[in-house]
Amino acid sequence: MIPSFIFVLNMVVLGIPSALLFIPWCWITGDVLPLYKATRFILRSGCRLAGVRIHAEGLDRIPRDRACIFMSNHVSNLDPPVLISLIPGRTSAFLKRSLMKIPILGIGFRMGEFIAVDRAGSRDEAQRSVEDARRVLSKGVHITTFVEGTRSADGRLQTFKKGPFFLALESGAPCVPVSIHGTEKLFPKGSLRMHSGTAHAVFHTPIDPRDFASREELSEAVRAAIASGLPEWMRS
Repeated sequence: MIPSFIFVLNMVVLGIPSALLFIPWCWITGDVLPLYKATRFILRSGCRLAGVRIHAEGLDRIPRDRACIFMSNHVSNLDPPVLISLIPGRTSAFLKRSLMKIPILGIGFRMGEFIAVDRAGSRDEAQRSVEDARRVLSKGVHITTFVEGTRSADGRLQTFKKGPFFLALESGAPCVPVSIHGTEKLFPKGSLRMHSGTAHAVFHTPIDPRDFASREELSEAVRAAIASGLPEWMRS
């Protein structure tokens, strides 16, 4: 439980002063970057202090001249801190609508233009989420999405959701497949106990959605790329 305690303590000790300083700054100036950079530092330092080492590959493949859609598998609650601390520039993300209601944290999510989704929402709600994401991309902000929609119970790749691929085809933004593993052991689903160790993230060559005639073809290409960076047992 010590790594879990250290991670949470770091979030509280650094997060409260950062919120008190940078949330009003964002309200006054409209500039969210100081708040975002502080959040990245808190997440990165929390992982380091908890003994979570991050091994990243392929960061040099990420385009620096336009906003991308990062599409990752999802095996642990550690995945968002790991990816956000690695992705260059600023990224938004899809997240459960209920998280927007958390005091202070929800304010930060809204300021960062994170996109609320309902897992059991209607088609119209899903379309609104896609439109919100297109608006964020048009500002030059990346989108990060876990294409399975939720954490895998056993670490293996699950069925992909449709929304991210509709977004990619409509926006034309490059899709960057990301394979993440190791976090399923460091912070298992259903457990509050965090462990020290290494989290692995592989950023693959960007995929141009304009090269595909359908959402299904694009989804299969992204799936193949993500699977290629995972241990064999996680691919099926």
